Amino acid sequence: MKSLARSFVYWPGIDSDIERTAKCCTECAQQAHAPPKFNKHHWEYPQVPWERVHVDYAGPVAGAMLLVVVDAYSKWFEVKVTHSTTAEATIKILDELFASYGTPVTVVSDNGPQFTAAEFREFLQQSGVKYHKLSAPYHPATNGQAERYVQTVKDALKAMGTTTNSLQQNLNVFLRQYRLTPHITTSESPAKLFLGRNIRTRLDLVRPETLSSKMLQK
Repeated sequence: MKSLARSFVYWPGIDSDIERTAKCCTECAQQAHAPPKFNKHHWEYPQVPWERVHVDYAGPVAGAMLLVVVDAYSKWFEVKVTHSTTAEATIKILDELFASYGTPVTVVSDNGPQFTAAEFREFLQQSGVKYHKLSAPYHPATNGQAERYVQTVKDALKAMGTTTNSLQQNLNVFLRQYRLTPHITTSESPAKLFLGRNIRTRLDLVRPETLSSKMLQK
């Protein structure tokens, strides 16, 4: 929150003001969790975007399930609303993402029936995925990237009072801000690392006009 604010505005004491505001947020306090346990499993950091993706299901949220797909390099993540978690439904969503961003080298998932189904394995092979890594049974932390993002998106939607009618709209609002915010691990926004640029939002309206824009208007 502080890093996002500082990328647009600044005033003396901005950090303490933001911390004070966050501490007064009732919805945020209600969704807070205990500090995470130490994770002994270490994944090698990818060299390029979309090289290794982590997938997991979240939900039910507002009567639907969410397929969360995280890019380990940029921390960019996709959340797709679905009412089915079968292998067929999962394949349909991933096939659309692979068409948009390309086929990753490695896919990491848990041992859910949709991810261990022969149909799913065949889809990954035909798509060109080289490695399908399954998290160790009873040790979901081995797919910790997806686990953390599942919890993050669930907490955010719950804090926003999400209903069936507002699910996609609230999800869009959350993803817009998350993708723009510098990540604590990379110090860059997910959009910057994944797309090579920051996405434009209404917050950009606070920025002064560039010289080229002024000349174009004239």
